[in-house]
Amino acid sequence: MSVLVHRPIGPFLAYAARAVSVAVLAAGTPAALAQAATANAATPGAVPAYPQKPVRLIVPYPPGGPTDIVARAIAARLPEQIGQPFIIDNRAGASGLIGAEVVARAAPDGYTLLVNTSIHVITPSLLAKMPFDALRDFTHVTLLSRVPLLLVVPPGSSARSVRDLIDIAKANPGKLNFASSSTGGGSHLAGELFKSAAGIVTTHVPYKGSTPALADVMGGHVDFMFDTTLTTLPLVKGGKLRALAISTRERAPSAPDLPTVAEAGVAGYDASNWYALWGPARMAAALTQRIQVEVAKALAYPAVRDRMIDLGAEPVGNTPAQFEAFAQSEFTKWASVVKHAGLKPE
Repeated sequence: MSVLVHRPIGPFLAYAARAVSVAVLAAGTPAALAQAATANAATPGAVPAYPQKPVRLIVPYPPGGPTDIVARAIAARLPEQIGQPFIIDNRAGASGLIGAEVVARAAPDGYTLLVNTSIHVITPSLLAKMPFDALRDFTHVTLLSRVPLLLVVPPGSSARSVRDLIDIAKANPGKLNFASSSTGGGSHLAGELFKSAAGIVTTHVPYKGSTPALADVMGGHVDFMFDTTLTTLPLVKGGKLRALAISTRERAPSAPDLPTVAEAGVAGYDASNWYALWGPARMAAALTQRIQVEVAKALAYPAVRDRMIDLGAEPVGNTPAQFEAFAQSEFTKWASVVKHAGLKPE
């Protein structure tokens, strides 16, 4: 355990388009984050004194990874706001299932919370048996941040736009290939969503991580890839990759001149990696709101916000209701993508 104590595609695209306003409600500016932080502060109702003891943040991955960094950024600030330490408890294993199950089985008192990624709502479509229900066995607290993906091609590619890439793929059905960091991961499913929405046939080439995958894209051995701005932007700026578009519905502050995939002609396209905060099921609404408000304040704090941006993430901090609707829409969208791609539950 690592301790940090401070005193501080058709149908599913249509579905996603209907839900997209929920996905980005509080993203972006510090003013928007501050608004999210105070939106419910005046809601009447008795809120029990909280917290009265340290709070555990379960991170279902090893220390040092992006999920751990996001959790530590929040945990470093919250004690300054509410007077109790937040303890990072790394429970790695089984693609995040071990740590998530700890929270699913915990008491709904707000003292055991989960920081996890979008894989939380994707894994159920990839596994034949789950130890919990990813939606019903958790209380949705807030979406912490979203990480856009870049659609990149080799620097010598003849594709200079999304339309070029689609036209090349349609003229050569089945001959283009796309890389991903793993089967069933965010970069893979973003590519499958693109294939379906653009109406093209390409071959998926999975790698063990982003580094070897991007190396083969740079070398021209693979035709395109979706990966996070954190990994791809330095390579684009260095001339080792060409970026065609950003995966989110809105342009990214980190790459404002790049069009979105949707702007480039693939209507309704929207994909991202994201980080969020959950608690056990049946947490009291007043308690959930109390935690969300404080987390939104932390996300708006300059040092925390800057740390998120350093990770290529866009802070959010939306309300529990907004996050729950977003998580449900993501669950449905990616389940459809997995089915359309022919991925079989293991």
